[in-house]
Amino acid sequence: MQHNYYVYIMASQRNGTLYIGVTNDIERRVAEHKQGLIEGFTKEYGVNRLVHLELFFNINDAIRREKQLKKWKREWKVDLIEKLNPDWIDLSTIGFKAPFIDPQMMDSRVRGNDNLKIL
Repeated sequence: MQHNYYVYIMASQRNGTLYIGVTNDIERRVAEHKQGLIEGFTKEYGVNRLVHLELFFNINDAIRREKQLKKWKREWKVDLIEKLNPDWIDLSTIGFKAPFIDPQMMDSRVRGNDNLKIL
C-alpha cells in the first residue's frame, strides 16, 4: 500500500510569515491551521494560507525535504512558491494538487522546480 506524505508551506498573506511542515494528511493539517486548533507559531501569526505543497511516497524523503527547505534563505522559499503559485492562492480552496518530488533530484543546491512533476 502506498502512503502519501506532504511537505507544505503556509503563509499569513502574500510575502508574509511562512511556516514549513510535513504531514500524512494535508486536508486535516490545513484545517487545523485554519481553525487555530494548535497553539503556537502559526496560530500566533495567523499563518493559515496553503501556498506550496509537495508530495512524497516515503516519509524519510519528506522529512529530509522539510529540513532542507527550513534551511533555505527566505528569498529561495519565495521563489519556490512563486514558480508554481505566483499569486499566492490558497491551494486548499482549489484542491490539494501537489507536485511529486523525485528524491533522486533533491539537493540543497537545487532551488528550482525542474525536479517537480504535477500529479
